[in-house]
This record gives sequence, C-alpha cells and structure tokens, in this order.
Amino acid sequence: MIMQTSSVLSSEGKLKLIIFDCDGVLVDSETICCQVSAEEARLAGMEAPEEKAVEQFSGMALSLIQKKIEKQTGKNLGHDWISKMQKRFIEAMADHLEPVDGVYDMLKRVEKLSVPVRVGSNSSALEMDLKFKKLNMTPYFQDRIHSAQDMGKPKPAPDVYIKAASDEGVKPENCIVLEDSDTGARAAVNAGMMCVLLRAPGLPVPDWPGLKVIHHLSEFSDLIENTINIQKE
Repeated sequence: MIMQTSSVLSSEGKLKLIIFDCDGVLVDSETICCQVSAEEARLAGMEAPEEKAVEQFSGMALSLIQKKIEKQTGKNLGHDWISKMQKRFIEAMADHLEPVDGVYDMLKRVEKLSVPVRVGSNSSALEMDLKFKKLNMTPYFQDRIHSAQDMGKPKPAPDVYIKAASDEGVKPENCIVLEDSDTGARAAVNAGMMCVLLRAPGLPVPDWPGLKVIHHLSEFSDLIENTINIQKE
C-alpha cells in the first residue's frame, strides 16, 4: 500500500535527514550489476537479453533476483548463489565502476548545508564499502550505511529506510530519500518518507503520492538548499 506523505520540502516541514540509495544515485554500477545478473539468468535458462538487463533487474536485491530466476526456470540455484554473485559484482566493479554524473558537487553542497546523510541500499555492506572506497566517497558515509540485503528485508520493503531514520533518531516524515528505481521509490514512500526520483527525461514515472522527479543531481542540490532556506524563515 502506498502511504500518503506530507511534504518535508514545504516551509511547514522540517528536513532532518537525507537518505541516499547507492546504485544509480551515487555510484554508476546499476548497469554493470544488472548485466551480470542477466548473464547468470541466461546460464540458468531464463530469457534475459543483455539490452533488457536494467529493465529486468534494476533495483532488485540478489535474494529477489534469485527467486525470479528460480521461478521462471524451475531450477534451484543453491544456498550459496548470493555469495557467489556478490563476488562477481565486486570483480566486475573493480574495472568498470564510475560515479554518477554530478555526485561529488552534490555531496559537497549538501555537506555545507549541515543536513545529516545516510545510505540505504539493496547492496550488501561489503559491496558498498568497496564502491565508496574506490570512488573516494567513504568520508561522506563512514558508519552511516544500511544494507537491506544484509537485513534480509530487501526493497520494496521499507525496513532499510525506517532503520536509517531510527538510527538517526528522526521520524520518517522528517526524511527525504533520493532514489532511481521504482522498487526503491516504493520502499521510501511506504516508509512514510518524501522520495525524490532521479530519472532520465522521457522515461515513465510512477503516479504515486510523496514522489518528486529530477533529471540530474544538480537539481537535488538546489532542492535541498531551497528547502533549508525556506524552513529557516
């Protein structure tokens, strides 16, 4: 069920925490991981063309990808499939990991505004540590990452976002989430949080309450800065 949220962006709201998704928002690893997932799906006998990899697997935790492949192929991938895939992801990212366009400028601007930040992702903590270290983002998120995969509650379950808010000591209505997938956006909105969806122009957008669309990370920086300014007045 989609929950209606009041806007934390309004002058009456109070923004106390920003929660970032990782893949596709901070780190450009979504395509790589989806392509690896599609390759494994094809090996298991599932129809998963490389050109449709992102469409089929974007925003999905490995546990859900495993269930999807097993359901469509009738095969048991084994109890160790997730750990094997995590290793494959890490190997693939070692050579192909890039930051999302505009991410460093956005993080610097948000940092200057003194709004606390956390990360809530379907990636494992191990994967996120590797990504952030490789791209020099660790100082922004040291000890402030939350893995839905490690919690056993992958998005679209809202648990990872609720956990992030709880650890910060703030209510969901005082949080804003930056996401790029429908799966993650649903988790954020179901957590009772305002969600900003980073999406390329022309792509479809869910018609959900508590959802705002941007096309570049610079727009997010502007949005947060404007919010802080009007809430000071």
